[in-house]
Amino acid sequence: MNAVRLSYGLSKEEAVALRKQGLSYSEILKHIPVAKSTLSLWLRSVGLSRRQKQRLTEKKLASMRRGAIAKRNQRIEIASSIKSEAKREVAKISDRELWLIGVALYWAEGSKEKEHNIGQGVIFSNSDFSMIKVFLKWLKESIKIGEENIKYEIYIHENLRDEVRKVKQYWSMVTNAPLKEFKRIYFKKNKISTKRKNIAENYYGQLRIRVNKSTNLNRKIAGWIEGMIQSIL
Repeated sequence: MNAVRLSYGLSKEEAVALRKQGLSYSEILKHIPVAKSTLSLWLRSVGLSRRQKQRLTEKKLASMRRGAIAKRNQRIEIASSIKSEAKREVAKISDRELWLIGVALYWAEGSKEKEHNIGQGVIFSNSDFSMIKVFLKWLKESIKIGEENIKYEIYIHENLRDEVRKVKQYWSMVTNAPLKEFKRIYFKKNKISTKRKNIAENYYGQLRIRVNKSTNLNRKIAGWIEGMIQSIL
């Protein structure tokens, strides 16, 4: 019994000595395996210097950062796994599915004929290069529109006038159309509230696709949209 008390007392003395050196509870517990509540009781009256407190605070913050990074990496890994599994579920897109996808895209992003703009042709605008590629594939393969009837316009912020060539090269690469097809560049005035983050290195403005003499095609697309809605609802 006395031996146990002696061992217990020595452990307490060692714990106090380690604490006075500025070690944290977790560091001390690696040397002295006792309950954390016991350690807290032993050390409650042990004061620390300002420097020691600063070290422990920095250590705690570093631990929190490591924890945050670990959680973030875990979320990224989970998201990647979910996306990969979902991607495999799509398989190959049929011609009819591509046609329906194009109709849905135009429903969401295309210009429609309305009472105030009778005669509206087919116009599709977006800044997402993947969406532009899908829409062009739909135009050419599903609707059989020739390259000669597809026209392009670029809309970018006015403070990127010096980046015009780079922007044209980007959209030329996306659409597989020659640079000469990108003659129409429109500059948007910056509002105070939009002088922001999206005007960055990877910002290439918005591409507008026009189809020549396409008023009736636009009306046909409107009918397809109505038919699709009717079929679903």
